[in-house]
Order: sequence, then structure tokens, then C-alpha cells
Amino acid sequence: MINEYYDYIKSLHLIFVITWFAGLFYIVRLFVYHAEAKQKPQSEQDILVKQYQLMQYRLWYIITWPSAVLASIFAFLLLFGSTLGEAWLKMPWMHVKLTFVFLLYLYHLKCHQIFKQLQRNEVKHSSSFFRLWNEGATIILFAVVFLVILKNAINWIYGVIGILLFSVLLMLGFKLYKKIREKNQS
Repeated sequence: MINEYYDYIKSLHLIFVITWFAGLFYIVRLFVYHAEAKQKPQSEQDILVKQYQLMQYRLWYIITWPSAVLASIFAFLLLFGSTLGEAWLKMPWMHVKLTFVFLLYLYHLKCHQIFKQLQRNEVKHSSSFFRLWNEGATIILFAVVFLVILKNAINWIYGVIGILLFSVLLMLGFKLYKKIREKNQS
């Protein structure tokens, strides 16, 4: 039955993976803005924090969580309800991919913990931390896409090297951005 609808299920899985990542990318940007709002004068802070909390709430519960759940349901159907999925589960690249998916779930749960803190207006991290934290989802996305496209655990090693180099470039870019921003503020 699932084999007959495989392409539809795969399409839905991909759509919800995309919206899940969009939610993860944007929620952390909202965390950045929330942390920065806490540095503003109290009158601005009151307005901004309330607005960011509302935006975070809507994004998290209307887009991000439902997308994560639906992406997972469709992935489960693809892996355990089709003959192709059963074959993929025997391949090393899929084991590596599923490890990154597990890391994505951990990342999502940590974002949920941060979201709950910010809903209570407990800002425990700086905007700089959140900017770096945002790159976690980017690295996972790169790894998963390369694994799915290449379908080769050995070529994945080159992908890891690329991801590490990409991460170093992101860090350097972040430091440069921070210096430029600090210069412009003074």
C-alpha cells in the first residue's frame, strides 16, 4: 500500500523537513533579537520582549513543532512501510544520516528548552551565543543533504571535511561581523 504512494509520502516528508528547518532557523534568530532586546531601555524592552515572545510562541507551536512531528511520521512511513526504506536501513550511509537526525532532535529539544526559558523572560545566553547556536542546524542540514544525495558513507568523510571547513568559515565570518558591528556601534 505504501509503495503505491511512496513518492507522495516522500514529497510530504521533504516539505515538512523544509518547514521544520525554516522554523529552527527563524526561532533562533528570534532568540537573538530577544536577547538583544534585554539590553534596551526598559520602555523599549517591555514592548519588544512581549512581541518576540508572541512571535516565538506562534512560530514554535504553529510551524516548528507540527513540522517536526509530520516530518517524523512521514519518515517513519518511508523507512518502515516500504520495501525501499527497508533496503536503505541496511546501508551505512543511512545509519550516518539517522545519527544526524538524532542530533537534529537533540538540537530541537534544546531549542525548546531555550524557548521555554525565554517565554519566562529568563535570558541565560547572549545574542552572540544564539548566533553561533543557529549554525548547529545549518551543519546538520548540510550533512543530511550530502548523505541523501551521495548515498555513500565513504564520500561522507569528504562531506565532513567540507562541513568542518564550512564551520570554520562561519566562525570567521561571525567574528568579522561582530567586529564590524561593534565598530559601527561606537
